[in-house]
Amino acid sequence: MAFRILIIEDEQSLLETLKLNLDLEGYDVFTCNNGLQGVSSTTIHQPDLILLDIMLPEISGIDIYKQLKKMHINTPVIFLTAKNTVQDKIEGLKLGADDYITKPFELEELLLRIQNVLKRNQTKKESSTIFEFNDCAINFSTFQVVSIEGKKEDLSKREIALLKMLVENLNKVVSRDDILEKLWTKEETSSSRTIDNYILNFRKLFEPNPKEPIHFLSIRGVGYKFCV
Repeated sequence: MAFRILIIEDEQSLLETLKLNLDLEGYDVFTCNNGLQGVSSTTIHQPDLILLDIMLPEISGIDIYKQLKKMHINTPVIFLTAKNTVQDKIEGLKLGADDYITKPFELEELLLRIQNVLKRNQTKKESSTIFEFNDCAINFSTFQVVSIEGKKEDLSKREIALLKMLVENLNKVVSRDDILEKLWTKEETSSSRTIDNYILNFRKLFEPNPKEPIHFLSIRGVGYKFCV
């Protein structure tokens, strides 16, 4: 599956050039030229990386980034901007941006930066052992979780694998087909109902009200999404 990249840039010629070249590199590319649409575009397209211009109309890239953080959307971001002072770079990086590149830039340099950020983020995901949210915790190494009630529970290897898959795709929809393909072999008997049962168990463990879930959501006809 190709990495998804969202470009939020109001300079139309640059936007089109970046999209064309990233398409050619094999990325799934989405674009947005308006600051107000930046947050909603991120929610809709669920990118693996955002190229975010700082100087946007109506709302700045800095403010978009702050809004994403408030929503617990931790998509890697590379800031694009014509600003080139050291202080501007420090400000962007202090916010937690993954990288920063000033215009004009060489396309080859940007591509290398994109590859490095995606690689670092993938490594971070793979090396993460314990995931905490609200008062709950998941230990992917010991297969043990701490429930909403503070109780420790041991889960099966497949349950932990499903949790890991959902956590690694935070706020993104994971299809039933992808889950069945990655967590079950062709020889094993499995169905969407099996996954539904796992999700119901996760809700009992982690949801304040399992009947009105806010973390483990079912997306009708598609799959599941984990949100915090």
